[in-house]
Amino acid sequence: MKYSPLVEEYRGGILENVHYGVVCGVNERGEVIYSSGDDMHIAFLRSAAKPFQAIPVAKQKIDEKFGLTSREAALFTASHRGEAYHMEALESLLKKTGIAEEELLTNPTYPLNDEPKFACLSQGVAKRRLFHNCSGKHLGFLALSKERGFSTDDYYEIEHPAQQEALDAFTDLADYPREQIQLGLDGCGFPVFALPLKHLAISYLKLACPDLIEDQATREAVVKITGWMTENPDIVASHNFTCTALLEDPNIIAKGGAMGVYGFALKKERISFALKVIDGSELVWPLVIASILTQIGYDNEATVKRLQALVPEEIKNDNQRVVGKKRAVFTLEKR
Repeated sequence: MKYSPLVEEYRGGILENVHYGVVCGVNERGEVIYSSGDDMHIAFLRSAAKPFQAIPVAKQKIDEKFGLTSREAALFTASHRGEAYHMEALESLLKKTGIAEEELLTNPTYPLNDEPKFACLSQGVAKRRLFHNCSGKHLGFLALSKERGFSTDDYYEIEHPAQQEALDAFTDLADYPREQIQLGLDGCGFPVFALPLKHLAISYLKLACPDLIEDQATREAVVKITGWMTENPDIVASHNFTCTALLEDPNIIAKGGAMGVYGFALKKERISFALKVIDGSELVWPLVIASILTQIGYDNEATVKRLQALVPEEIKNDNQRVVGKKRAVFTLEKR
């Protein structure tokens, strides 16, 4: 079967929903050592591509040239949620780089998290390009383009030199032919890559184990990028989110994308995983990843518990009455 049942949801003892998907784990030689479903399933990375898209920005030392803090630079990899601490860093990033908010392609919107969104609505705050969860990535490409003398009115087109550099960097880390990487458009207007999950896992392993990267400039950029992420888990996502829960563990590099795709790697164990929930659900990520870590015998129980706390197995209704349960049901096939 191409897909495996990953999570089942029961209501009153009756199976109500099943989330199917694929899980793939690789070792430092790029060999598949764990799987559930077809590890060559092709998936769009969506925002799971952001650490790789930041490579040309880090190579150009945009953080150093503009005097950015680690928190500000972490926004280049982030899917921020519009919290006050996100906006403070974004506003500072605008000021330091001299970029005007109107230069961003991102569509004006409200923050993704409920609390800042409702605050905007109640206070009559207008939608902003900066509120978009991908605005940090866009600011990185604009800063890079200005520094390199590239055009800025088309920085989001695949033919733009900054986009080509990002694609080249990702191709090298994924060990996958450039001409076979499929392209689409992401929600924010950037090019988005698609390739087999096995190769997404390989690329994430190199984020966690940069000694596997041959090119020195790329290796140094990756060390810098993952440092930003590890130092600022709440910037990369938000409190009470999967990415933050994982990045609080210094042994893990992780980033999710829309429509259920996720990549994470373990530094000490030198293994990496990529997964795709076929129905696009992100809500079951914590259950799936906690199950993966438990099945491989991961020794940091605190990380597993943080994930489990994000999505309790009990299903409660609007009156907070327990009406069912959900659980991870897949078994990793060890190769």
